[in-house]
Amino acid sequence: MALFANKKYTLVTVKKRDIPAGLWTKCPDCEAPAYKKELESNLHVCPKCGYHFSISARRRIDVFLDEGTFREMDAGMVSLDPLGFKGPKTYKEKLEGDQKTTGLKDAVITGTGTLKGKPVALAVTDSQFIMGSMGSVVGERITRLVEHATKNRLPVVIISGSGGGARMYEGVYSLMQMAKTCAALARHNKAGLLYVSFLTNPTMAGIMASFAGIGDVIIAEPKALIGFTGPRVIEQTIRQKLPQGFQRSEFLLAHGLIDMIVRRKESRDVVSQIIEYAQANRPPR
Repeated sequence: MALFANKKYTLVTVKKRDIPAGLWTKCPDCEAPAYKKELESNLHVCPKCGYHFSISARRRIDVFLDEGTFREMDAGMVSLDPLGFKGPKTYKEKLEGDQKTTGLKDAVITGTGTLKGKPVALAVTDSQFIMGSMGSVVGERITRLVEHATKNRLPVVIISGSGGGARMYEGVYSLMQMAKTCAALARHNKAGLLYVSFLTNPTMAGIMASFAGIGDVIIAEPKALIGFTGPRVIEQTIRQKLPQGFQRSEFLLAHGLIDMIVRRKESRDVVSQIIEYAQANRPPR
């Protein structure tokens, strides 16, 4: 062994092959490697097991609405710091950091566009911005969108991917948004108009306890985590093992919380059909 440890007798030098970083990613469900370009062309769905990766709000709009039809609303609206919140990071620092990282002003994008030729009002939350939590800006943007839809008699589609619930950096101001968004949707419902709630992974806490949970039709992507408190916290609280698949889309469909599970590639067709059916069967004004 000493012979091979001596550089004098080393005959072959093997260099590590240079492989560009970021070409592959591992599926968190089946743990199979996925080529990123293949993943993108497959709408960020694992080609091996069908796991639906989280995607940004901008990407979601691109794959959901007809190309070039989206018109954003209230894009310049930004959060203030009503509590002067301080911690390891101040609220202002957290906002500025996530704005720089995501390119978003806050955790939701709202606007209008067409879906297979049908006009819709669309809101999409983004879990990359403070976990998609709902502060004053998120609540106000969604409320204004719904009020615009009611005035112009448009169906509303809200695609939720929010694991953070109410944004406690803003205290009671964030909690008020739960009631405000629900009140706007109640007026929209009273006008005889459709609201489709589309739940993606994860949709939790104050988001699920407010606008995400009151759709006329509630649909979800496969295996999305949906609930109020996370399963680990529940297990620690009740000191019991939860059922297999608890709080996943399939479990919630079996127990009546959601109406259907829809794969990402089929979401445009399914929501378009729901809108078409609702409009064909809308009672006269």
